[in-house]
Amino acid sequence: MADDRRSTRDRILQACWRLLEEGDGGQTRMSDVAKAAGVSRQAVYLHFSNRAELLVAVTRFIDARSEIDARLAASRQASCGLERLDAFIEAWGNYIPVVHPVCRALLEMAPGDEAARLAWDDRMTALREGCEAAVNALASDNELSAQHPASAATDLLWTLLSIRNWEQLVEGCGWAQVAYVAEMKRLARLAITKPS
Repeated sequence: MADDRRSTRDRILQACWRLLEEGDGGQTRMSDVAKAAGVSRQAVYLHFSNRAELLVAVTRFIDARSEIDARLAASRQASCGLERLDAFIEAWGNYIPVVHPVCRALLEMAPGDEAARLAWDDRMTALREGCEAAVNALASDNELSAQHPASAATDLLWTLLSIRNWEQLVEGCGWAQVAYVAEMKRLARLAITKPS
């Protein structure tokens, strides 16, 4: 029975993921997700008490299916702050194209959609925590710039690595993904680390 419950939950999450990627963000009502998953609305509500819970769950489901922990392993296992910073930027920068369709949908929905805003905020909190860990590693190694306290350095790194900046550079200006990652590493070091 537990496997059936997990299978139904995964089908619901997969359907929601697909709707977010394919649509304009408008087709993510519980009834639309139920139809796309081939289950009843009641089945969706059995697994997710409300739409916000579903949208948060789908973003975490994407992370799990896209092996975010494996992507972040080099950053988490880094031997020094500078190595952790570079590895984090590389992991996140190369993850953006994977999650961008869902990010775009949530961003479009968020201004007038509380559930989408909560899902977006949940993911951006996770990104900020990654930035904070990198900054703290720099501070521990005495590599953090004296110009900014750790909180301000975290703010700067979090903003530098925003989805909107990636969209502007890669989609808007036509930067190659590898150039984007390399430049974010360079700019982050300039902004928040001590001069070498």
